Amino acid sequence: MNDTDRIDRHRGWIAGLLLVLGVPQGLLGAWALFAPHSFYANLGIGSGHWVAALGAYDEHLVRDIGSLFIGLGVLMVIAAIRLQRSLAYIAVAVWLTFAVPHTIWHMFNLGPYSATDAVANVISLGWTVVGGLVILALLRDSRQRVRG
Repeated sequence: MNDTDRIDRHRGWIAGLLLVLGVPQGLLGAWALFAPHSFYANLGIGSGHWVAALGAYDEHLVRDIGSLFIGLGVLMVIAAIRLQRSLAYIAVAVWLTFAVPHTIWHMFNLGPYSATDAVANVISLGWTVVGGLVILALLRDSRQRVRG
């Protein structure tokens, strides 16, 4: 790794945020992959029926989502461990490619939820976008410091 690809400034914050986003994503993915009906029936804060409230159970789809979540989580954790600027940018770009449309869809489909579940859904999914954007801002700031 060359010096321009190494993250020096904000290392702890960047690594921590990558882990705070990636580890739960990987754990949720493992739950969905290995216990798909439990994930479908019990995911959520409050009522614990966030997925079940939105439609019929499809084991294949839940397991596929589990695999996707694990892949995203692994990418974020590897980026946190390696702390290479290029890898962190790629990881966050991939993360946001998933998180932004996922969050937008849910923001427009809160009808089946109680007020508590809707607020928790907005906060938890909104965090996935905000967290990614914060990492990008920290990466940008750290790159400007290297150049300046």
